[in-house]
Amino acid sequence: MAFIQYLENDAIPADHQVNDQDNILRIHGIHSSLLKYHLDLFRELMYSAGPLSRIQREMIAVVVSGINGCHY
Repeated sequence: MAFIQYLENDAIPADHQVNDQDNILRIHGIHSSLLKYHLDLFRELMYSAGPLSRIQREMIAVVVSGINGCHY
């Protein structure tokens, strides 16, 4: 598994910060202008109407994270 350094919140410009402390989002602090886009994409994928329930989406994410050896 690759390791990607993330920035602490105080190192991210205030206008790029989002109200979420998830480490996956913090990785985008390296290119902080992407933080808001990533959070919007996540919310769209996980919370919008679709053929899969929220629980099914979370289960898929857990399985993929396990296969990839993610520690978050």
